[in-house]
Amino acid sequence: MDIFLKTIGAINDETRLKILKFVDMNGEVCVCDIEDSFEMIQSRVSRHLKILRDAGFLKVDRRGRWAYYSIRAPLDRFRQGVLEEIGYLNFQVPKLKTGCEVE
Repeated sequence: MDIFLKTIGAINDETRLKILKFVDMNGEVCVCDIEDSFEMIQSRVSRHLKILRDAGFLKVDRRGRWAYYSIRAPLDRFRQGVLEEIGYLNFQVPKLKTGCEVE
């Protein structure tokens, strides 16, 4: 029941819905790309990403100082359905801006 409640809580926020749609549309994205694309500070982006990861939507791959997020696979039917429904919502997500400094 805990994961179900985390999932419901995660999708009860417009910014997180937009981030989910953004990651789904763009594939694997770096935290800095999300920061630049959404024009949000790192701590706020990281908080949203943690909530989405804890809810079972995202996986993270850490490479050096960067964290790359993508949709977890495989997703269960419920989360897959949520992603599908988000695709039907009438809101815009920003275009991908890449702003990471290469190490």
